[in-house]
This record gives sequence, C-alpha cells and structure tokens, in this order.
Amino acid sequence: MRTPLVFIDGDQGTTGLQIHARLHGRNDLRLLTLAEAERKDPQRRAEAINSADIALLCLPDAAAIEAVAAISNPAVRVIDASSAHRTAAGWVYGLPELDAQQPERIAQAKRVSNPGCYPTGAIALLRPLIEAGLLPTDYPLTVHAISGYSGGGRAAVERHEQPRAERMPTLQLYGLDLAHKHVPEIQQHAGLSARPVFLPGYGDYRQGIVLSISLQLRLLPAGVNAEHLQACLQEHYQGARHVQLMPLHQHGPAAALDPEALNDSNDLRLALFANPEHGQVVLTAVFDNLGKGASGAAVQNLDLMLAAFAEHS
Repeated sequence: MRTPLVFIDGDQGTTGLQIHARLHGRNDLRLLTLAEAERKDPQRRAEAINSADIALLCLPDAAAIEAVAAISNPAVRVIDASSAHRTAAGWVYGLPELDAQQPERIAQAKRVSNPGCYPTGAIALLRPLIEAGLLPTDYPLTVHAISGYSGGGRAAVERHEQPRAERMPTLQLYGLDLAHKHVPEIQQHAGLSARPVFLPGYGDYRQGIVLSISLQLRLLPAGVNAEHLQACLQEHYQGARHVQLMPLHQHGPAAALDPEALNDSNDLRLALFANPEHGQVVLTAVFDNLGKGASGAAVQNLDLMLAAFAEHS
C-alpha cells in the first residue's frame, strides 16, 4: 500500500508547528515541507500542493483561498485550518462530533474546513440542544469566551513572550463591534435562525479556552429543565472519544473552571451548571485553543481521511 503524502502549507505558524509536533514520528504518512526560501514562491507552493494526497492549509484566509485556487490535480484533498471556507458550499465542516454521520462525511470529503476555536465549544453545546428541540433556534444567545493569547496567532505570542515584551493587559475583551468573523460559523453550524452575540477575550496566559452560554429556562419550551439539557448532551456524546461531559451541577457551590485544564490535548470538556430556584442554566466548555480548537482537530480530521485513503488504496 502506498504511503500517503501530506503537505502542510504555512507550517511555521502556531497551528502548523503544533500539527508538525503531533505528526512527529508517525510512519503511516510522508510529510512534505518546503525550505524557507520556497515558502513564498507561488510556483513551488503550487507544485507541492498538487503533488500531495492531502494538503493541510495553515494560512491566513486570503492565502488559503489562493492555495485552493492553485489546485489543478483533482485527487488532492484539503483540510483548511483558516476561516475562509467554514460556511462555504461544497466544504464539509470538520467537527466529527457534529452528528453520527459527520466522521464518515469528513473521511470521504475532498474539502474539509477545520472549525474555529471558539465555534468548536459553542457549536458542541448548542447543536444537540437545538436539534432535539430543547432550545429555540431564535433564542437570544450570548456566547462569552476567554482564550489564551496564542489565539491571536504567532504575532500575539511574540508580543507576549519576546525577551523585552511590553506589559500586556491581564484581560482584554475584543470583538466589541459585534461583527466577529466566527459569528456566521456559529450560527450556521449550530442551527440558529437568529444571530448570537459573541463576546471573546484574551487572558494573560498562553493557551486554553473557557466558554460559557447562559440560558433562562422560562424562554425554553414548556417543561424543559436542566436535567433534559444534560440528558440530551449525554445521549449525543455517548462514546465520543474526545468529549467529556461532566455531571450536572445544580446544588450548592460549584468549582471554578480552569481554561488551561485540557492544554496539550484534543479533548473538549462540557459542563452544565444550574440554579433551579432562579430558573437559570450556564452551558460551559473548556478546551485547548491550539488542540481541539486548531491542530488537534486538524489531525483528528486527517486521521479520518487517512483511514479512507487506506481503504481505497
């Protein structure tokens, strides 16, 4: 059986470097990288991507669009880690936990768009509840999330970590124009008919996300309570290798959430906290923005595609 050739375009960014580290030492694929002098040569990049069985794009949006346009070999399959194609027709959304059929869709796809970091947590919490009819599609949602500064890419990491780095804020909220590029992705893949408010922020730590979504039970369908929400997520994620669902907490003081708890893993930890007296529920997700939110998800999708490649070789 031929060993598949995998090309990483943009392998010096935060996501590309993490993918390299995760693939190090594997013998079920051959890794193609370009020398530093060739990385910005359009002809050499086009040759590389057209020679690959699977191309992983770790590029800014515009560059990812250009890379896809340069593909002339119909056999080349693509995983795009940028946000350029996450709501585009003809692209399969690379969240294997979306539903029971999604892993097979990814395995067979020619074009896979890797999810954004924040949308991974939001969609994982919302999609099952909406599909089950427990959460109205037009619910007035606010998604709040704090990420480590590596979410800002290589430039942000350098600003925080260079030897003479200026003092950065302990916490900074952004996206205050309420037009963050992740919002259409969350809305489309969660199944929302109304645009959610999305308020992200960066903390003064390297990596890890804590995301929360608050719900008022009085705005849900009659009779829906926290136990119903928990049972829905339990059923949806039963057997999911990379999703942990914590027990429902609705009595007494709750433990704090640590955004760094799952760093360097590809796991996603979901939890519901409820106060029955006040009729309120908070949905939460903790995960690594460089893991399940980026490189870990890309390798998870790559493994699904490689399995399909092996079957067809």
